[in-house]
Amino acid sequence: MDAATEKSAMRKIYMRILPLTMLMYFLCYIDRINVSFAALTMNKDLGLDAWTYGISSSAFYLGYVLFEVPSNLVMDKVGARLWLARIMVTWGIASALTAAVWGPSSFLVIRFLLGAGEAGLFPGMLLLFTYWFPDHHRARIIGSFTLALPISVALGAPISTAILGMDGVLGIKGWQWIYILEALPTIVIGFWVLFLLTDNPAKAAWLTDTERNWLTSTLQAERRAVEAGGKYSVLQSMTNPKVLLLSVNYLGIVTASLGLLLFAPQIIKSLGDNSNMIVGYATSLAYVCGAISMFVCGWLSDRLGDRRWLLFATCSLSTVGLIMAGACMGSWWSLVGMCLATAGFYGTKGPFWAMPTMMLTGAAAASGLAFINAFGNIGGALGPAIVGWLKNTTGSYSGGLYGLAAFTAVSAVICAVALHIPRRVGVAVAPAE
Repeated sequence: MDAATEKSAMRKIYMRILPLTMLMYFLCYIDRINVSFAALTMNKDLGLDAWTYGISSSAFYLGYVLFEVPSNLVMDKVGARLWLARIMVTWGIASALTAAVWGPSSFLVIRFLLGAGEAGLFPGMLLLFTYWFPDHHRARIIGSFTLALPISVALGAPISTAILGMDGVLGIKGWQWIYILEALPTIVIGFWVLFLLTDNPAKAAWLTDTERNWLTSTLQAERRAVEAGGKYSVLQSMTNPKVLLLSVNYLGIVTASLGLLLFAPQIIKSLGDNSNMIVGYATSLAYVCGAISMFVCGWLSDRLGDRRWLLFATCSLSTVGLIMAGACMGSWWSLVGMCLATAGFYGTKGPFWAMPTMMLTGAAAASGLAFINAFGNIGGALGPAIVGWLKNTTGSYSGGLYGLAAFTAVSAVICAVALHIPRRVGVAVAPAE
């Protein structure tokens, strides 16, 4: 009876929550990374050199990091529906306003405001999943949901470069059209979230009583099992040694991932005399590899009951790919290295984000998830700034890629020697959806 109930309940939950959260995260990343394509012409118009462009990411992540934990704690109090809708509308407006910047200073200010507006979206969705998905579904739902990230780059690359070709339409520059046209759907979907999202199973009229009771009892039993190994306060969720190690591990992954992401179009452009559209499609290829890896690793993590060693393998793959990309700079083998690195970056998502809730529950999960994400996203400030500085210093992107590889190598070492977190709810194989 439980198996049949689980199958029917989880099918409804996946179909109800996964498409909406994927769409939200897709739009989030479109609005976050379109700057890398706008930069192909925007940097010259605004007078941005590689260093200033690199620290614009630092401005974004400063706003993001400062407001991440408070945002998630508010969501735990007011509910996911209202708070996630607020986040989308706020960052959509900030993204659209980027079209109005006139120089380096105004650009840095609006990037800070964009980060502040978006803060809390990703950990808020992770927290939402703990309300709806039992443990043996977590890596898979996270891996499936975060597929929106590489998909947003794969689709966003040719879309953004095509919009860039609208230069001069209505007297508006192509890079300004990118910000305007890609922000509007975010604002519209933000209002839709108020009607489409359900806060928790108790409010889900679209589940039967049997399905609702099964899900509630399963999640409560898992929470008790996790808390039997130790119950953490909000403060402890941000100071526990395992949480700090997870944070440093994620810092290495994000530093390398976003350091490559924001410069990938410019690196590919440097490989030959390539049009903006060729750059867009070549960038897409790397993130298609990331999407495949993310789905496969999330599925494997739940199927095998493993988090730690899959995380180690994907961090190691990123390191190898970055070194290859740097060593082969100037040839298309560098793109192959970037494809391997990207597969590694995004393969970490499912295994990694299933780990914190193996020890954190309730408000501690809200603060702990946000803290790990905020700390890790300091890498969003470090990575692009490192690549930009080394490019200006050495005249080549190779040094920056080697520097990024050092970060993922440290993350791999942390996995191998320190990230043993007991899985107290047991290992179960979920029925096929």
